[in-house]
Amino acid sequence: MAKTIIITGANGGLGSAVVKKFLSANYRVIATGHDSKSRFVTDHPMYEYHALNLADETETSAFVDTMISKHKKIDGALLLAGGFAMGNIDTTDGQAIKEMFSINFETAYYAARPLFNHMMQQGYGRIVLIGSKPALNATAGKNVLAYAITKNMLFKLAELLNETAKGTNVVTSVVAPSTIDTAVNRKDMPDADTSKWVKPEQIADLLDFICSDKGDAIREPVYKMYNNA
Repeated sequence: MAKTIIITGANGGLGSAVVKKFLSANYRVIATGHDSKSRFVTDHPMYEYHALNLADETETSAFVDTMISKHKKIDGALLLAGGFAMGNIDTTDGQAIKEMFSINFETAYYAARPLFNHMMQQGYGRIVLIGSKPALNATAGKNVLAYAITKNMLFKLAELLNETAKGTNVVTSVVAPSTIDTAVNRKDMPDADTSKWVKPEQIADLLDFICSDKGDAIREPVYKMYNNA
C-alpha cells in the first residue's frame, strides 16, 4: 500500500522537486501552499493540493484533522515551508524576529504538533523539518540573524519530539542545507558559484530515503547537506 505524505511549501523551488520525486516513487501526496492552485502538478491520481495558511494554528490543525479523517493514516510530513531574510544584529529588530519566527517556526510547529500526536497513536511516522547551515554555523548565520535563530529552533524541536517518541517508530529528522539551487536564489545571487550549491533534487532523494523502508532504523538524525558551500 502506498504511503501517504503531507508536503508543505509544495509550490516552492524545493517543494516542486520533492512533490515530483514522491509522485514518481508512488507515494500518495497531500500538498499545501499559499497559492490557490498547484503550480507544478495539475492532474495526478495520487496528488491533491490545498491552499493553507500554515501560520494560522486553528486552520492548520483543522486541515490535519480533515486529512487524517479522509486518509486514516498519515505516514510522513515534509514541512518545507519557510522563508529567508538578510540582517545582522544592527539591522534586525523585534519585528524582523517575529516575522521570521512565524514563517520558519510557526509554520512547522502548527503542522508538526497534530501530526506527531497522530503518528504516536498509530505507532509510525516520519516528520522532516528543514533547518539550514546558518542555523548551525555562526559565521554563516551572523548576517542572517533572524533567519538563523528561527531555523535553529527547529533542531531543538526535533530533539524534543524524538525524546518524547523514544522507543517508538516515530522519528523527526532535520535536513540542514546550505544554499539551495533554486530559480529565486539564482536571481538574487547572479554572481555566485552555483556548482557549490545543493540541488533540490538531491534533497528530494534524501527525503525519499528518510520516508522509505531503507531509513527505518535511523533515529534522531540531522543531515548536513552543504555540498562545497
